Amino acid sequence: MSEITLLTGLRQVATCQTPDESSVRTGHGIALRGDRVLAIARDVELRARYAEAEVIDGEQGVITPGFVDSHTHAVFGVWRASEYALRCRGVPYMEIARRGGGILASVRDVRARSEAELVELARPRLREMLEFGTTTAEIKSGYGLDLEAELKMLRAVRRLAEEGPVELVATFMGAHEVAPEYRGTPDAYVGTVIRDMIPAVAAEGLAAFCDVFMEPGVFDGSQARQILEAGIRHGLVPKLHADEFEGSGGAELAAALGAASADHLGAISAEGIQALSEARTVATLLPTTLMFLGKRTYAPARELIDAGAVVALATDFNPGTSPSSNMALVLTLACSQMGMHPLEALYAATFGGARALRLTDGRGKVVEGGPADLVLWDVQDAAEIPYHFGRPRVRAVWKRGVRVR
Repeated sequence: MSEITLLTGLRQVATCQTPDESSVRTGHGIALRGDRVLAIARDVELRARYAEAEVIDGEQGVITPGFVDSHTHAVFGVWRASEYALRCRGVPYMEIARRGGGILASVRDVRARSEAELVELARPRLREMLEFGTTTAEIKSGYGLDLEAELKMLRAVRRLAEEGPVELVATFMGAHEVAPEYRGTPDAYVGTVIRDMIPAVAAEGLAAFCDVFMEPGVFDGSQARQILEAGIRHGLVPKLHADEFEGSGGAELAAALGAASADHLGAISAEGIQALSEARTVATLLPTTLMFLGKRTYAPARELIDAGAVVALATDFNPGTSPSSNMALVLTLACSQMGMHPLEALYAATFGGARALRLTDGRGKVVEGGPADLVLWDVQDAAEIPYHFGRPRVRAVWKRGVRVR
C-alpha cells in the first residue's frame, strides 16, 4: 500500500486560511502522507506527481478542516431535560439555578459517579462530535466544585484524550459556580479554588487553561481576577465566561489578563468590543446556547469582526443550556442570527477555534505541512454547510490522516 493518499474528484477545498472566498480552491485535490497534508493541487497534477498513490474519489464533495470546538462541557453525568420543560413555561435560567437546578444539579450527579463512569458516559458524546465533523475539542471541568471531583473530571478528560480519535484540550473550571457548601461565603470558596484546587491541577498537568464564570450572582470581577491570576502563576492560561446574561466588564478583564478567549459575550459592551479588538484574546461565541435559552438577541458577531476582533464559534455542549455538539448548526445560527457570512462562520469554527485554544500546529486550516484533520461534506459549495441545517451532510472524517468516519 502506498504511503501517499490522494483525495480527488472534489468540487472545492475550503482551506480556511482566510475567512473569505480566497481560501476556497475549486477543482483541487489533496495529497496526504502519514498524518500530514503533503500537497494541494489540481487532480491531474497530483496524479502525475504521485502516480503510485492510493486514490480516494471525493464524489464532487467539499473538503474542509475538521471543526475545532473550543468550548464544551462534554464530561457530565445525566442530562437535564426537566429544566428545559421549566424554561418552556417561562422560568428563567438563573431562577432554576436558585432552586437547586442548573450547574449544581450536575454537581450532585458528578460527585456521586466514578471516573470510569464519567469516561463511559462521555465516550459516545465524543463519537457524536466526530459524526458532526469535530476533530479537536476543549472540555472543561466545573461539575465537581470540590478538589476530588474536579480532579476526577479532568482525569476522565485525560483518559478520553488518550483513547482518541478526537483530540482533547482540558480546562480547569472549579469556578463554574460557588460550591453548595460555601453558599453565602463565596470568598471562602474562591480561597479554596486558589489554595487547594489550582495547585493540585497544575501538579498533575491535568489542564492547559483556567476558566471562571464571571456573572452577577456567580463570581464578580475581583474574584475572577484572583482566580485567573492564581492560575497564571501555576502555568494555566486564562479563559473567561464573560458577559453572558449581563454586561459586567468580563471582556475587558479577559483582554487585560491576556486571556486566550472571552466566551459567550451575549451582553458585551462597546468598551468590551474595543478591548477585544486590541488584544490577542479571541471572542468565542456560542449561539446555540442563546437559542436554546430562548433569547431574542445574540452576541454581536458583526460588530466584533468589523472592529478587528478574532471570533471563534463553539457549541458550549453541556446538559443544561446547549445539549448539542452539532457545529454545523452553530454555523447556521451564526449566519442567520449574528450576521456572519458562511465562510466567516466556517473560519471561526475551525481556525478561530484553534486560535482560542492557542494551537499553533496548523489545526483549523488545510495547509501543506499541516495536520490532516479533514471533513468531506456532501455539498457542492462550502457555503452550503450552514444552509442545509438539520440535514446530516458529513460524508467522511480523517483525523491525522486516518479515516475515522
